Amino acid sequence: MDSQTQPLLIELGTEELPVKALPGLADALFDGIKAGLEKRGVAVDATDARPLFTPRRLAVLLPGVSTEQPEQASEVFGPYVNIALDADGQPTKALSGFAAKAGVEWTQLERATDAKGERFVLRATKPGARTADLLPEVIAEAIAAMPIPKPMRWGDHDYAFARPVQWLVVLLGDAVIEMPLMGITSDRMSRGHRFEHDKPVWIGTPGDYIDALAAARVLVDPQARRARIVEQVQAAARSVDGDARVTDDNLEQVVCLTEWPNAIACSFEADFLAVPQEALIETMEINQKFFPVLRDGKLTEHFIGIANIESRDPAQVRAGYERVIRPRFADAKFFFDEDLKQGLVSMGDGLKTVTYQAKLGSVADKVARVAALAEVIATQVGADAGAARRAAQLAKNDLQSRMVGEFPELQGIAGRHYAVAAGEPSEVALAIDESYQPRFAGDDIALSPLGKVLAIAERLDTLAGGFAAGLKPTGNKDPFALRRNALGLARTIIESGFDLDIKWLAWLAGVLAQSAMKTGASQALLSDIQNLTARAEASGVAVSRDITELFADKQVSAEAAESGDALYDFILDRLRGYYADKGVTTVQFNAVAELKPASLYDFDRRIEAIGNFAALPEAATLAAANKRIGNILKKAEAEGFKIPDHINRGLIEHPAEAALAEAVEAAIGDTDTALHQHDYVQVLSRLALVREAVDMFFDGVMVNAEDAAVRANRLALLQRLHGRFGAVADIAQLSA
Repeated sequence: MDSQTQPLLIELGTEELPVKALPGLADALFDGIKAGLEKRGVAVDATDARPLFTPRRLAVLLPGVSTEQPEQASEVFGPYVNIALDADGQPTKALSGFAAKAGVEWTQLERATDAKGERFVLRATKPGARTADLLPEVIAEAIAAMPIPKPMRWGDHDYAFARPVQWLVVLLGDAVIEMPLMGITSDRMSRGHRFEHDKPVWIGTPGDYIDALAAARVLVDPQARRARIVEQVQAAARSVDGDARVTDDNLEQVVCLTEWPNAIACSFEADFLAVPQEALIETMEINQKFFPVLRDGKLTEHFIGIANIESRDPAQVRAGYERVIRPRFADAKFFFDEDLKQGLVSMGDGLKTVTYQAKLGSVADKVARVAALAEVIATQVGADAGAARRAAQLAKNDLQSRMVGEFPELQGIAGRHYAVAAGEPSEVALAIDESYQPRFAGDDIALSPLGKVLAIAERLDTLAGGFAAGLKPTGNKDPFALRRNALGLARTIIESGFDLDIKWLAWLAGVLAQSAMKTGASQALLSDIQNLTARAEASGVAVSRDITELFADKQVSAEAAESGDALYDFILDRLRGYYADKGVTTVQFNAVAELKPASLYDFDRRIEAIGNFAALPEAATLAAANKRIGNILKKAEAEGFKIPDHINRGLIEHPAEAALAEAVEAAIGDTDTALHQHDYVQVLSRLALVREAVDMFFDGVMVNAEDAAVRANRLALLQRLHGRFGAVADIAQLSA
């Protein structure tokens, strides 16, 4: 290694650090040390470097750090020449004072010129500081900047950290950089595994660090621990003819809990498998950090525990893991058995006494609204309206179950199991579970048609009720998770290909919410909707018009329309991020959002089309032309100029005008069918062919002709072209 560059090791030893905070603390220390050195001009080679940590230590290992700063240049500006020198060219008191303060003769000063004129300046260079002298300040600065929400104090000291600090190693090359920190002094002595090697570990140089700790039963590299855990867990699972379930979250926590991980294959009584596997998996992963073993997607009676020691008697460790999990499983089995005795249907009786939201009534009231919405949506997408109502009526009943009371994450999942046990149709049981999808960012939407219907209805009511009750999110506050519900609703509609009028559905959900707030849950109103949907399903006739005519209360309808418009805009705002993640630019999104299509599926098809169009060579020119046309038309309308609906070919005077008219009419004729079929890609691809005619028109034709009839005819021609483009998107948005 270059004598001017040495490896750097900083290890901060502590009591066990908070598991979930550990990776973030390690990242912060690593970034802080690196940034602190670079800020001071110390060159850092961080090739392949990354944060190192275990539950008892945070470490930074950099392969190459310059041993000193580069030469430091400085400039100190003095008085301007017209002030510094008198008429005879001799120094004034201002210049003499500046030179004396700098410790030099005034004749040694240089001159520099800025916007105000020429002035004296002292330029100097000095050797850079030794990195060894800078490190204490760099380390202290990095530690002070670490994100520690609840610092801990110990002893009678003023300092604080995430956990009490026990030791500090600071090595630059083979030299110890001595410094005090929180009551201890740095040296080269690390610590081994608390149980396997409870003694100091000599670190000769930073390059020895990882191997020296490995010999002391500590894998300080989290990636090495992660790989070891995965390899051992999968091997243990294969030994019982299964596959381990290894989730990122569970794996990360086990990595942060261990220094020398070792997998132990365990088992439990097969009788517990009668309990829904989700409850058992939840217990193993969340409460115990164990890895369940599956076979063909089904839970087996095996699981893998991770010991933080290499035990001489694994059977003892195994027995301990099996002993600790048994009471939790016994509780889950008891809850499940008792819930089965009660039955899913009877659980729903208690929902009348559970408040959903003060202004919107009970959970039972919400269920009734969701059931009505589910029926309506089912008729519009070709699903079974009766089954949709039944699924909605049962979907919240498991909230009253003992199982969900103990395991809230099993909402819907428990309901599916209880519905199956009660003899409900399989599609109804599955929809109860799928109504919660997507449960989290990146989760799949519901897969079954009925599940999709129920997921949409549930989120519509939540959103419309939230808006009606004045619960629209502000800042970081979103107690009813309306942002997440809006995105889940939009994703379900778009990814299902449901061509639903979301504006009308938002209005209907708003009417139901407003009615609930003003008069309580109107059973008569909900019954009327049920009758209409049943009739529509039988006849195949759309139900929206009949339902719209139901509402004689014009105030409620108007309030619902207003909140429905706000809800639509709220959903579009959620879609900005959704499409940005898919690579859709802001201008492309705005080009479609400007039209506010009622159908989100239709919105998605327009987004696809505008993306394809934007990639065409003609796009930029046509976008600019559309922007110009739009401005021309707006100006004419502002002047009160009446633009005809059709082109009068007898008023066409210029060849370029005739060519554009022919091109526009041909393009409109060629795209009528595609536009009717919502094939927007085809529409814009065909319209792109008019570019040459548009360019020739603007190059050779004056739109605002002196003859009013000719001008009107030319405006009509441009309006025809602008209207056909505008039927897909406002492509002028693509113009810079």
